[in-house]
Amino acid sequence: MGMLKQMFKDNIREYGMVIALISIVLFFEIVTNGVLLQPLNVTNLIQQNSYILILAIGMLLVIVAFQIDLSVGSITAFVGAMSAILMVDNHFGVVPGILISLIIGGLAGAFHGYWIAYFKIPAFIVTLAGMLIFRGLTMTVLEGQSKGPYPDTFQKMSNGFVPDLLNGSTIHVTTIVVGILLTLIYIYFELSQRKAKLEYNFEVIPTNFMIGKVACIGIAINWFMYLLASYKGIPNVLILLFILIVVYTFLTTKTVLGRHIYALGGNEKAAKLSGVKTERIVFWVFVNMGVMAALSGLVFAARLNAATPKAGMGFELDAIAACFIGGASTAGGIGVVMGAIIGGLVMGVMNNGMSLVGVTIDMQQTIKGLVLLLAVAFDIYTKSKQS
Repeated sequence: MGMLKQMFKDNIREYGMVIALISIVLFFEIVTNGVLLQPLNVTNLIQQNSYILILAIGMLLVIVAFQIDLSVGSITAFVGAMSAILMVDNHFGVVPGILISLIIGGLAGAFHGYWIAYFKIPAFIVTLAGMLIFRGLTMTVLEGQSKGPYPDTFQKMSNGFVPDLLNGSTIHVTTIVVGILLTLIYIYFELSQRKAKLEYNFEVIPTNFMIGKVACIGIAINWFMYLLASYKGIPNVLILLFILIVVYTFLTTKTVLGRHIYALGGNEKAAKLSGVKTERIVFWVFVNMGVMAALSGLVFAARLNAATPKAGMGFELDAIAACFIGGASTAGGIGVVMGAIIGGLVMGVMNNGMSLVGVTIDMQQTIKGLVLLLAVAFDIYTKSKQS
């Protein structure tokens, strides 16, 4: 029991946010009389928050590197506008249009990264300038008007669903099968990690606790997939999010580049003395953020079926809040991809739940601000206790 308490204490940010998310879900499920977790609303939650979750993944790397990016909402809008010019006005194919749009986002990120990494201008100033520049460019290229509709294939990126290959009559059987497969894969990785720790004589949680943990997560996975299967199945954008989570989790935990980003955020001078090319790391972190902002812009445009001048308003604040609520440190060097996702889901569930119970938009902003403030205060408090 003492080992479990110590494990919880060492991972209080991650466990605390999981508990907070579950508590918020249960609260709104009760006050909305079960509407929150209806299959249609769960699907809407995924689609409505997908672009913020994509931004949060990119923003996490920026924050871990002890930087900030205020321009992502404007880049989201600008790339959406450029994608409309390519695919709507000039009839580019969907794949070339997407690739060119992602390159535009990467170039926008490189523009910021160059000034920040090599001219040492604070990221706050550079990205604030970028926010104004790209918002102005968006208004210019769209001439203040929305532009659409997009090709049907492009729309499916955000609004489409994985087809039921098993032809279920009343339920999406393919989704159920995918849930079972994900559960088996999760069990395999848990057992593999436990076996590896035991071989090196590392401490592991007791067997009965591990069984309970695996059972709870397995039930949660299959219950979630059942909810999706009860509507139209797995949204295409959820597949995209899953791939991004896997890729960026691997990048941040299993690669040299990931370790260098954390080292840079933890102590830039020490990292530089250790041979980390800090300028190059900062540059590529912002290039990556630009690409993720572009992807977010494409998903948002596909969902609206139009590029609009006001797209992306406030997205940068939602993405930053998702990272901090999910356990990223304001001092850099700390944060995980799943934490950012959980933080984004906390914000998304709160927005959806408050809308369902009739809370006004103004009050929603107030509550979200308070939640962000409490999350950062909790981060500072836990660090002071551990030091």
